[in-house]
Amino acid sequence: MRLATSTDRPEVARMVQARCAWMEQRGLPSWREALDDLVAQCDNPDGDVWVLTDPGRGVVGQTVVQEQGPPWGWTDAERAEPALYLSGSITDPAYRDRDPRPGTLMAWWAVDLAARLGKLWVRRHCHFAGVARYNLTQGFTLVRQEQRTSARLYMMARPAERLDLSPWPATGTDEPVSTPRGRLRRGEPQAGLGQGPFVLPPKGRPPSG
Repeated sequence: MRLATSTDRPEVARMVQARCAWMEQRGLPSWREALDDLVAQCDNPDGDVWVLTDPGRGVVGQTVVQEQGPPWGWTDAERAEPALYLSGSITDPAYRDRDPRPGTLMAWWAVDLAARLGKLWVRRHCHFAGVARYNLTQGFTLVRQEQRTSARLYMMARPAERLDLSPWPATGTDEPVSTPRGRLRRGEPQAGLGQGPFVLPPKGRPPSG
């Protein structure tokens, strides 16, 4: 994992276009209208956009890591706890059959980063039950559901802990171990991996250290 730079624009554009095509083929809401904004995040003025790279394909994942979450979905007591917040995670669908998937590697990396920074939690939210089920396999738990106008949000969290990520060198980083407070990003996409009744599957077994 490393901080995104403007030179990543072509690779991120390729990845987002591939994800849009994958979603559209399955009748899921696409991010195509947000393509330019997602690619522009590579300029990274706030230093909160990170990318996961693969030597053979380039950028295969992008996520935003901030110390401030949205003003909704979390209680005042929860917001007062030191935590990292993940949002806007996007991955290359060509790697869906990898074990673990790029999205899982980015989540595990964030859990380890949070522990190194002395945070207590990694928190995130999503709009689709299928994504929430996927997040559960990464070790997150469902804290609550919140209805906002026409959208139902799944608020999820996982305690920070040091993880042994050595089997996956791409999750290493030479970047300084810090992250900015950041800003609330509006309208960020959430990957639609499926919809339907929300059923809690067995919790996954991420590595621990």
